[in-house]
Amino acid sequence: MSNAQVTDLYEVTMALSYLREGMTEPATFSLFVRKPPPERGFLVAAGLEPALDHLAGMRVDESDVAAFANVLKRPNAELEPLLDLRFTGEVRAVPEGRIFLPGEPLLEVTAPLPEAQFVESYLLNQVCHQSAVASKAARCVLAAAGRPVVDFSLRRTHGVSAGAQAARLGAVVGFAGTSNVAAAHAYGLRAIGTMAHSYVEAFGDEAAAFRAFARAHPGPVTFLVDTYDTARGVAVATQVLRELGLQEGCAVRLDSGDLGALAVTARRILDGAGLTGVRIAASGGLDEYGIERLVESGAPIDVFAVGTLVGVSADAPYLDAAYKLVAYDGRPMMKLSTGKATAPGAKQVFRGPGLVDTIALLDELAPPGTAPLLRRVMTDGKRTSPPGTLSEARAAFEADLAQLPPTVRRIHSPQMPAAAVSERLARLTTDVRRRIEERMRATQ
Repeated sequence: MSNAQVTDLYEVTMALSYLREGMTEPATFSLFVRKPPPERGFLVAAGLEPALDHLAGMRVDESDVAAFANVLKRPNAELEPLLDLRFTGEVRAVPEGRIFLPGEPLLEVTAPLPEAQFVESYLLNQVCHQSAVASKAARCVLAAAGRPVVDFSLRRTHGVSAGAQAARLGAVVGFAGTSNVAAAHAYGLRAIGTMAHSYVEAFGDEAAAFRAFARAHPGPVTFLVDTYDTARGVAVATQVLRELGLQEGCAVRLDSGDLGALAVTARRILDGAGLTGVRIAASGGLDEYGIERLVESGAPIDVFAVGTLVGVSADAPYLDAAYKLVAYDGRPMMKLSTGKATAPGAKQVFRGPGLVDTIALLDELAPPGTAPLLRRVMTDGKRTSPPGTLSEARAAFEADLAQLPPTVRRIHSPQMPAAAVSERLARLTTDVRRRIEERMRATQ
């Protein structure tokens, strides 16, 4: 299946109509989040790189035309105006890893109208999902207060691609590694893993399982200690570690029960055996809320592994985002729908210290002490520079995170800042609204 077919049907029918009507003048579409998910103080931009890959490689070929004709139950010839449609326009976007706020354009596309319309579904799919997961993962890093967080989400994400994305996005916001082998290899991440309860059960004896595992993996090992009785499992792990002369870099993993209380017990057993260098890892239904509770309780947990709740951003699994026409053929456009009105014109976001943002028109000058957030990343359908790297995205995230006030960073009841609107943009919005309403009254 061609990547051109990864779209919604109405993108096909609208693009076809635009081509038939000769409506091919430049159009600007803005992709933005309308309102924040619950319990979020900030959002993290992600998904730009696969979105740009899609735009750079998209071309409607004969097989695509045939597929469109087939689903529409129409002759191929009627869909042939779409043949060779490709993206030839410009993209300005917030770089991956940067923090952004609702109402601010995450990216803006300017291209001939059929092209700019046709790519809507793919862009929303990539940017919305990945930004939601990255924002969730970032909160886990904050909650861990300096302790490593690792990704164990592959088995529960909504598809293999989503699992790879979760691993990469975790790395962007500061995760220490992932259990996902393919993602670790593809993105140069640290591969991290322990063992399953089935492994211990298969041996029927914890000590035998731990010894066998250490023989197969002579480096630092992590033993899963809660298959039967956690305290006994820790004691057995302690015996095997001492027997094999292992300590540095090794760990025991807790995956069930009262993780805080069990961590205290495990630490006491390990320290009593002189294994003060053996760490305690915790997993099992954790996200930022569970991590924060454990950290605040003083639980002696050294590493947190997160899976399901983070990989699917369980408490906020989507972003209320939109991709809307804001200019066509040199004219500003806006939507007036109740609760979904949009601001007209191509835009820029100017950021000052402390995440003080102003949404302005593209041709406005930056206010003193601010810098533009959106960058031009495609021109004439081609990237303006090589793809951004994971390390660049991580550095961008860390720099923005350091600017956030404590009220924005907190896990419970954070206060998300609101972006201001420039005077020029506010005036244009009022003027365009008035013209639309006047035209509607004149045609009644």
